Amino acid sequence: MTLSPTYLEELDGFLIELNRAAAEAIAPLFRGQHGLVDKIGGEGIRGFDPVTEADKGAERAIRKLIAERFPEHGVIGEEYGEDRPDAEFVWVLDPVDGTRAFIAGLPLWCTLIGLKHQGRAVLGSIGQSYMDELYIGHAGGSRLIARGESRPLKVRPCPALSQAIIATTDPEMCFRPAEAEAWAGMRRATRLARLGCDAYAYAMVAAGTIDMVVEAGLKTWDIAAALPVIEGAGGLVSDWRGELWPVQGGQVAIAGDRACLDEAVAILRPAAR
Repeated sequence: MTLSPTYLEELDGFLIELNRAAAEAIAPLFRGQHGLVDKIGGEGIRGFDPVTEADKGAERAIRKLIAERFPEHGVIGEEYGEDRPDAEFVWVLDPVDGTRAFIAGLPLWCTLIGLKHQGRAVLGSIGQSYMDELYIGHAGGSRLIARGESRPLKVRPCPALSQAIIATTDPEMCFRPAEAEAWAGMRRATRLARLGCDAYAYAMVAAGTIDMVVEAGLKTWDIAAALPVIEGAGGLVSDWRGELWPVQGGQVAIAGDRACLDEAVAILRPAAR
């Protein structure tokens, strides 16, 4: 089946509905009794993997609507696994990306909802419902819906890495030794680095306020939703070798400017796996 503009428009509207349903499930639990459970129960920063009732409830709400409206579509979600992952259309869900920020009461967590058609991410959203921000994108363009208004998203020029603002989630938690060394090289080469923004940093690349995000160890639900948003805003997503789409996870570099990305890859490539 070809993804027609009419069908894409229908799915775009449905994506807004999905975000609304997720927001309704999450809102009562943010900065409240969220039912935290540690999935690992280990020690130290790498031995802690939190999940809350917000994660679970939001994914259930999204899955329910998909099953009702598009029962032929597949779903891959962080909390409840796979359902028809080989379907022509597959939704990829991370109901609360940034659970650590969520339990700390920091509004940097996001709801990530992506749609793959024949294996390629074609539609996606990054939603920060507490701040009433929804970043939506596809190949035809990306936009921000916030506080009743909509505006186009566009990455900004950054012709030199030395001028860049970069971000990553947590080097100690996410990077292996060689990756941490590459990140240190990135910090030395750039103007400013921010930590702990999770997928909200992806949205800021699309919005033109951050120039690059570097991550490692990503799962498909961590990145699928962001790909169309970044692409629609004029940005690029590659692995640490500089290979562009289709990026499914692992080591990822998100950039607004190709020149900046090329300089970064020269630093990241020695740690590429």
